[in-house]
Amino acid sequence: MLPGDARGKSISSIVADTEKDAVEEKIEAVKEREATPSDVTESDFYAYHERNPGRLILDPEEAKVEFGEECLKRLKLSKDGSKILWPQPTDDPEDPQNWSDRRKSFQLVIITLAAIVPDFDSGIGIASLFQLAKKFNTTTGLINDETSNWSIFLLGWGSIFAVMLMRRYGRLPILFWSQAGLFCANLLAVSFLVGCTFAPNLNTFAGMFFTTVVDLQLSAHEMLQQCAACRRSLEGLYTVTDMYPFHLQARKLTIWTMGFIVSPFLSPCVFGFLAARANWRWAYGIGSMYGGFVVLMITFFMEETLYDRSLPDPRPIPRPRSRVLNRLQCLVGVTGWRMARYRPRWRTVVFGCINLIWRPHILSILIFESIIWGFTVGINTTETVLLAEPRPKGYGFSEYAIAGTYATPIVATLLGEQIGHYLNDWIMEFCVRRNKGVFEAEMRLWACYFAVALYVLGFGVLGSSMQRLNIPGLVIGWGLAQCVVVFNTVAVYAYCNDCFPGSQGEISALVNLCRTLGGFSVAFYQVPWATRNGPLQTFGVEAAVVVGLFFLIVPALQYKGPYLRVSNAP
Repeated sequence: MLPGDARGKSISSIVADTEKDAVEEKIEAVKEREATPSDVTESDFYAYHERNPGRLILDPEEAKVEFGEECLKRLKLSKDGSKILWPQPTDDPEDPQNWSDRRKSFQLVIITLAAIVPDFDSGIGIASLFQLAKKFNTTTGLINDETSNWSIFLLGWGSIFAVMLMRRYGRLPILFWSQAGLFCANLLAVSFLVGCTFAPNLNTFAGMFFTTVVDLQLSAHEMLQQCAACRRSLEGLYTVTDMYPFHLQARKLTIWTMGFIVSPFLSPCVFGFLAARANWRWAYGIGSMYGGFVVLMITFFMEETLYDRSLPDPRPIPRPRSRVLNRLQCLVGVTGWRMARYRPRWRTVVFGCINLIWRPHILSILIFESIIWGFTVGINTTETVLLAEPRPKGYGFSEYAIAGTYATPIVATLLGEQIGHYLNDWIMEFCVRRNKGVFEAEMRLWACYFAVALYVLGFGVLGSSMQRLNIPGLVIGWGLAQCVVVFNTVAVYAYCNDCFPGSQGEISALVNLCRTLGGFSVAFYQVPWATRNGPLQTFGVEAAVVVGLFFLIVPALQYKGPYLRVSNAP
């Protein structure tokens, strides 16, 4: 019996092993068929970065393992051959990824100049603070609330609506119509800005100013009633990701981000001297001229960067033979209107932001960004009042001294751009090298560690210096706090964009909305708080809030981010 049982057992085990081998052979056969280079089309590579959110293979050697050697030969690499280009450029010379470096840089300059406009115009009220208070026989605090705080609140909401139009009709026509003084909103904005210039009383001035801020954000797709606030800031992320490959995007985002971060300080610095020497009306007049200059740059030089690379034919509609007619149709939106049938439907674009905001990794990092940005913007909108406070409660600065003080955040922002330029590149290179040539979105968040450390140091020095009325400490503390906002904001933009590479507009709109909402409320309570309990307590508590949110959010995202990113992919 025993030999028989042993023989039966060996036969059953042999059968089981045979079946197991057969199953394994089938699995291997399926894997081989899936990995066959002939099955991978060019369109698969063109959309690969969108189908694999937050994880990209940059090293060609690793790509050889994952895609196969035949597929690697078809992939386009960077000029030095060290990185795979994502998205993969097509063979079309009109693909923005194939444009020359000079052509791309010129477009980046225009979109950066346009991004400066909203906060630049909003900050004119700070430069004219003392003149307006004297003119309308009121306090600087009331003027600050009327001209700065509420204008910050209005700057972000319209981005939600603007992204819907941009996804359907393209980047250029929406940017043009939002600023074109000849056709729609910008003409009304300039007229109300001129109205601010000649306002006879405070009520008229405040009404004109609010209307200006709102009107700077009106998009005339069909009616001027559609608010598309800060679409200049919204356009930048689209433009950068349309033109530049993945490994250069953070570097270029730093330049664009520097534009709208430095803009709130430009007008108080430059126009502060002008308002003190001449008349506050000139400040609003020059703001109108700058807006007109940006409109002309967009009209004659800005190009459409939206390229539908996921379509078999990215340009299914024939273009006019006349270059002038083609330019006019692209500018006013005729081309975008005809291309809309090949682009996402209205239902998709309308619910785009809602589809993202509920996801834990996006919502948490947006809360962190809104707080760190809001406290910094609060410095800008309240610094004038605190510096003008007579001694012993304040510095007792003159208008000239306050205007000169605003050079500090300008220099700090430029310095932050340079630091962020190299810091983000170094973090990406170091982390990708350690991860065997594969990039993951959570690597971007290492920049937040550097940012928060310097941010706390800056706020501590700023609060302590203002408590003791120390001028050098004021400059150093404010500069440190402002410097880190640049590369922290770039890290947040890049992380969110990497998690949802097909939703650049929605990401930009949500980040823009959160940072403006964060900056809106701070100015209302920061001045009374600092006056009552001292700047050291005010800025110390704000720094502690930032640190607390940082430890709650950033390490958790780095630990669970890959799971959240994959499980919550659209």
